[in-house]
Amino acid sequence: MPDAPTAPDLPLDELAEALARGEPLALLDVREADEFEAAHVPGARSLPLSQLESAASRDALAPLAPLAPLALVADLDPGARVVTFCASGRRAARARDALSRLGLSGARAAASGMLEWLARGLPAAGAAVPHPDDARRYARQLRLPEVGPRGQARLARARVAIVGVGGLGCPAALYLAAAGVGHLTLVDPDLVSLDNLHRQVLFRTDDVGTPKVSAARAALLARSPRLTVEGRALPLGRENAIALLGGHDLLVDATDNYAARAEVNRASCELEVPAVFGAVARFEGQVTTRLPGRGPCYVCLHPSPPGDGMAPTCAEEGVLGVVPGVIGLLQAHEALKVLLGYGDPLVGTLLHFDARTSRFRALGFDRAPGCAACGAA
Repeated sequence: MPDAPTAPDLPLDELAEALARGEPLALLDVREADEFEAAHVPGARSLPLSQLESAASRDALAPLAPLAPLALVADLDPGARVVTFCASGRRAARARDALSRLGLSGARAAASGMLEWLARGLPAAGAAVPHPDDARRYARQLRLPEVGPRGQARLARARVAIVGVGGLGCPAALYLAAAGVGHLTLVDPDLVSLDNLHRQVLFRTDDVGTPKVSAARAALLARSPRLTVEGRALPLGRENAIALLGGHDLLVDATDNYAARAEVNRASCELEVPAVFGAVARFEGQVTTRLPGRGPCYVCLHPSPPGDGMAPTCAEEGVLGVVPGVIGLLQAHEALKVLLGYGDPLVGTLLHFDARTSRFRALGFDRAPGCAACGAA
């Protein structure tokens, strides 16, 4: 007997309209249980694809095993349409085929899935359903499996402290806010000056003479009104670092001197909080990440302050405006990797960028025995 023809995919608009009209319809969500718990269509039934395909396998030893998944739809109105549903549509198509092998012909697969459903602001339930405005704002990001509703909710709960609101801190703050990080604490004692504007992209000419943390806060809230921003117009030092940086999930060092970086590093070690470090000068920049319990810290790399004239600041040596933009964005990305748990953070790696050649070099370094900051053995 030839296989029955496959039913065409069901457009998401048609699915939403059918549910709104109350048509008899069995919506089988074939994502894994944790995905279903995070966000699902109200009234959908959870039937993970892994279970369904196992039941439909030709190698199933128990003769009644293939019938078990069908018990989920046994109580439906005989006239109900069966629709499989997933995150983007691929698993739904496989589930439709598995149901067909189990003898349930006529099932249709939703052409797209939960990510598009959320992006359109359609009704949803679950532990990590974003605010409707957020679902649209972060629609392109929510489509990524590495983010999804659960990751976006994690970002919304995250508290990140950025020390230094200059050439590095401005792009880092801008992109972390744009990604949906829920709380930013900005630490910087300085006022905006005219010579900041070629690289410090949060500021306008009208901001000259105002505290950087205040001007940055206003700029960030104008773009992301659901963000919480706390500004601390204070220099970071040994006497206040722990108090200022405690209670955060991640620290971003965007300072321009060794003493401040060492204090961010000390706070990272004592508070056991991840930290991302960046530095720039002229046409070059570098970035590295510290994770508690994994790899070296900043002081392992630089155990003592540089000698006189060995590490001039941007004010002394100059910097091309785009270079801190590149490094600040890399710092923001490192922060997102740590907060969301994807990729390989630059732990024990110093990533160096040379704008003159547009080349990157990754330089490895190890924990320093007896490090005064992280206590490496």
